[in-house]
Amino acid sequence: MQDALSQSSQTESSSGVIRDTSATGDLRIHPFRSRFFHNSRYLRVWLPPGYDDAANADRRYPVLYLNDGQNLFESSTSFVGVEWQVDETADRLIRENAIPPLIIVGIDNAGKDRFREYMPHRSLHPVMLRVQGTKYPKFLQKEVMPFVARSYRVATGPENTGLGGSSLGALIALYTGLERPDLVGRLLLESPSLWASSRQLIRESRGATRWPERVYLATGTAEAGRRDRDQSVVDDVRELAGIMRRANLDENRLRLVIAEGATHHESAWAQRFPEALRFLFAA
Repeated sequence: MQDALSQSSQTESSSGVIRDTSATGDLRIHPFRSRFFHNSRYLRVWLPPGYDDAANADRRYPVLYLNDGQNLFESSTSFVGVEWQVDETADRLIRENAIPPLIIVGIDNAGKDRFREYMPHRSLHPVMLRVQGTKYPKFLQKEVMPFVARSYRVATGPENTGLGGSSLGALIALYTGLERPDLVGRLLLESPSLWASSRQLIRESRGATRWPERVYLATGTAEAGRRDRDQSVVDDVRELAGIMRRANLDENRLRLVIAEGATHHESAWAQRFPEALRFLFAA
C-alpha cells in the first residue's frame, strides 16, 4: 500500500497511525484490512478544527465517507495528480461557520480491483463479470463505520452520515444509498457512471421507496469528450434527478447541478465540493 501514500510529510505513531502534516488540519491515515474484499487499503480520516480541544471532549461529529480516498487530500497520491482539496475546503467552511464541524473519511480504492468493488452489477461494456460491488454496503456498515466509531467521536444515525464519490465511486455510493437508506442520509454523487451495466442502476432507482434525506447530484456537459456521449451522460443524470423528484425529493432535498463545459476530472469535482458540503450539511 505504500505507493498510495505521499512520502513528503508524515509521522507514524506507535499504534501505526500515520499523521500527514502536509494536509490542512489534522489528517490521520490508518492501514485497513477488509475481510469482505480480502485486501488492504488506507482510511484517511480528516478531523475538524478543535476536535482535540478539551472543551469538545464530549462532542460527537457527523461523518462524510468519500470513495477514492487517494484523490481527496493530496495531489501526490491522486490518480491524475489533482486533488479534491477536501481538507482546505472543509477547514475554511467550518471556520466560516458555513457548515458544522464534521469528520471526513476518505476510503481508498483497491487499485486494480477498483472496477470490481465499485460495480454492483455484471457488465459487458466494459466486460466485468466477476463484480463485487454488492459487498460494498456491508463493507461500509460492518467494517469501515465500526472502525471509525471505535477510533473517533462520531455521531450516529443516517442524519449524521454521508457517503459520496465520483464516477464509479459515485455509482457505488448511489447503490449503497438505495440499499441502505437507513444507514446513509446524505449522498454526494459527482459525475456518476450511470451508463455502467447498461444503466441497470437507473432502472433499479425507479422502484426505490425511500431515499436519503439530501442528495447532491452533479455532472458536466463535457464529461465524455464527444458530443453524443456528453449528451448521454447529461441525459442519464437528468433522468435520475427526475426519478428522485417523482419520489418527492424537492429542492430542499435534491440539488441538481449541470456544469457547463465541466469535464470528468478531479478539478471539476474540487470546484463543486464547497457547494456540495454546504447543501448536504448546512443546517
